[in-house]
Amino acid sequence: MAEQIGYCGIDCAECPAYKATQTDDQDGLAKTAAEWSERFGEQIGPEDITCDGCTPTEGRKATYCGLCEIAKCCIEKAKENCAHCNEYICEKLAKFFADAPEAKENLEKLREDQ
Repeated sequence: MAEQIGYCGIDCAECPAYKATQTDDQDGLAKTAAEWSERFGEQIGPEDITCDGCTPTEGRKATYCGLCEIAKCCIEKAKENCAHCNEYICEKLAKFFADAPEAKENLEKLREDQ
């Protein structure tokens, strides 16, 4: 799959929920939901993580997309992702990077290419 950088810098094409959705792999969605339920201490079902990526305007969105402060911020500021923001790296993003250093690497690369 081609790279698809989300608002926060995560490459959706590398996300197990995104991959399982795109290939209609119901077992993969169930496995990922179980792993994430344990990791995040919340009950997450396959229907909660069915996702076509956060940045397209059309398509299925994971339940969390509606709660994501980073996505809300990018949408409000009409930014493709955080790499294009004048406030890069904000507090929300810095906190997120602690759990997802690969997202920072992706955004840094995009910033270099600007």
